Parts: sequence; structure tokens; C-alpha cells
Amino acid sequence: MGALKYLFIHCTATPEGREVSSDEIRHWHTDPVSKGGRGWSQVGYTDMIHLDGTVERLVKNNEDDIVNEWEITNGAAGYNSCSRHIVYVGGLSKDCKAAKDTRTPQQLKAMEQYIREFHRRHPQVLIKGHNEVSTKECPSFDVQKWLKKIGL
Repeated sequence: MGALKYLFIHCTATPEGREVSSDEIRHWHTDPVSKGGRGWSQVGYTDMIHLDGTVERLVKNNEDDIVNEWEITNGAAGYNSCSRHIVYVGGLSKDCKAAKDTRTPQQLKAMEQYIREFHRRHPQVLIKGHNEVSTKECPSFDVQKWLKKIGL
């Protein structure tokens, strides 16, 4: 259990235009390694933003400034006990050969609303892209530049 310090933005690393279900995410993250999963005890994200802008809760939380043990998701190694994680569906070119900001207009609108509301409730929390704490390209866009663009 720790104080909430970060909100990380991720992408599903799936091709542009391909929808992903929460069940797929759960399988990818929690299935045993022998069955193609990562073997994690919990999915990696709190919320997922679908192509149509729908926000789906993947892991319940009580929305306060503490990350309880049951709220911990596995989004960024070394940061999970003090973070929440959101993911948008997409992040790769259609041929899966390159990282690409594939956010649809609906996802952009939903993400901005989500981030603004999150920031209103938790102004002390730093908002970062996964790529700011790892060597991954996820979320396939510059989060800090985008935050400035939306006035945060």
C-alpha cells in the first residue's frame, strides 16, 4: 500500500483499427507463461479506452490517493505500488512494424476527459507515458507534449 504518485498511459501494442477486449488483455497478462501469457496475478491496467472512446474499468479501485494492495496493476515495473495505469487500444501501424499514435478521435476525446478528471481529483499525481520509465515505445506518442497541448 502506498501513496498514489503516478498515472501511466499505455497502448495495447495492437494494430491500428483492431479492437481488443478486456478478456484478451486478461489472457495476455494473467495466463501462465506456458499458455502464452505473462503469468501475472493481475492485469496491467486499471482502465482501457476502446476505439469508440468507451472507457472500461479493468481493475476496481476506490478512487482515493492510496494504492491498496488489491488495486495494484502490473503496468510499469518498479512503479506499480504507487501508480494507476490506463491503456488505449492500438499503438502499432496496421502492419505491426512500427509504433504509431493510432488514437481515434473518440479515443482522444475520452482520454482527454479521463486525464482532466483524474488531474482534477489528484493534482499531485505525475502523468507519464510508459516509455518515460522503460525502453518501450509504449504508448506510441509523447505524453508530455500531448499534456501541454491540452493545457495540463
